[in-house]
Amino acid sequence: MSADARRLVLLRHGRTAWNAERRIQGQLDPELDDTGHAQAAAVAPLLTALGPALLWSSDSARARQTAAYLAKESGLEPAYDARLREYYLADWQGLGHAELVEREPELFARFRTGDFDVVPGGENAVDVAARMVAVLGELLDALAPGELGVAVSHGAAIRDVIPTLLGWPVAERAALHSLDNCGWVELEQPAPGAPLRLRAYNRVAPL
Repeated sequence: MSADARRLVLLRHGRTAWNAERRIQGQLDPELDDTGHAQAAAVAPLLTALGPALLWSSDSARARQTAAYLAKESGLEPAYDARLREYYLADWQGLGHAELVEREPELFARFRTGDFDVVPGGENAVDVAARMVAVLGELLDALAPGELGVAVSHGAAIRDVIPTLLGWPVAERAALHSLDNCGWVELEQPAPGAPLRLRAYNRVAPL
């Protein structure tokens, strides 16, 4: 890796009670549960050791709470941006997986494979990737050569922006496994305007 490379870490938030209950969150605002707080506390020193210069976060409660641990550990002040939110999932938000298996078995089966475009009235992958690319591009531009920026976001939003950031079709998201809670992705840009390169996917801190 070049000493002048700009780097990004995309961190998924810690676990919420809704994650544990297998309930659709989308842009609703459940907070971290005890496990989520432990995950965020465990990952904060590991990411701080990478020397981040900037910390940006989704404005959702679970992301803000996760970012707070990294802010305390690193001394960075988080900046919050709604473009880092999870997919808007319309009327599916708040519903449990078992309920959707009953109500929409075919659509939900496709959703479980990672195809969030099937949610009636929800955001599609192209639009989510576009807003994520925009905000992450601004984060990259705000970094000096050799610096690292951290963005705290959400599992599907992170997974589905990766292909676009790497120059792949959005449909290639199907090749990526979903991120664990407080799993992170590492990317680097070797020179301004150069394509991003994937260094790591779904790293997690041991509890």
